Amino acid sequence: MQMKNLRNLRILTPMNRIWLTVRALFSRRWWWVTLAVVAGMVLLARLGLWQLDRLDQRRAYNAQVAQALAAPPLPLTGEPLTGELTDLRNREVMVHGRFDFDEQMVLKVQNWQGQAGVHLITPLLIEGSENAAGTARAVLVDRGWIPIAEATPERWPQFEEPGPVAVHGFIALSQPLSRFAASNPQPAEPQQEWFRVDIPAMQPQLPYELLPVYVVQTPPAEGNVALPYRSEAEIDLSEGPHLGYAIQWFTFSLMLGVMYVVFVSKDRHEQAS
Repeated sequence: MQMKNLRNLRILTPMNRIWLTVRALFSRRWWWVTLAVVAGMVLLARLGLWQLDRLDQRRAYNAQVAQALAAPPLPLTGEPLTGELTDLRNREVMVHGRFDFDEQMVLKVQNWQGQAGVHLITPLLIEGSENAAGTARAVLVDRGWIPIAEATPERWPQFEEPGPVAVHGFIALSQPLSRFAASNPQPAEPQQEWFRVDIPAMQPQLPYELLPVYVVQTPPAEGNVALPYRSEAEIDLSEGPHLGYAIQWFTFSLMLGVMYVVFVSKDRHEQAS
């Protein structure tokens, strides 16, 4: 009787319990469920790793933006822009020239503190960029917001800035249609109203070459005291929710494994009793 009790004690040791549970997990009854659970755990862990990759990408983007913000204003002279255009996003710029109000356009469906309106999009002929034929290169400038009541072309002249100007702002990238949208985004005729600043689509209706980026003009030193109202660049340097999502996916993976082992262990005890 004493020897039988000793054998029972050995069976109940932690190592024996673990070994019996592992045997049960890969027994004929449970092996296919075990494989499915392991596959589910791997999938959940892979989603966690994907979120960590997204976090690394966000940190790299934030570093790029911070570097652009710390750089001195970039003078736009009409010369071709070098490097990746995405590296210039939000870069502070200064450009001198004359606005071509005859080719002015508006960006529709724009709000300012809850009020409906449009943004004035005006080509700026860049000073000193004339070619041999005397044609200057230009850059589109988002000059700011005006209310919907002032959005008709006959009311635009009141917002004109004649003569040479110095425009201070930041670079924004062209906004083409996605590849899943219409295959021919260019309008058949010139138009003054747009829903996005799509430089390749706007280029054919203008008599000069545009830079492949546009400038969002920032408010003057005294602030927005008159229309059009302009906005500072809105920069988000947070790391986003990716780390939290990664922890959640890893937690779900661990919980799935633990819950399954507990379930199989409990079933084994019930079968043995």
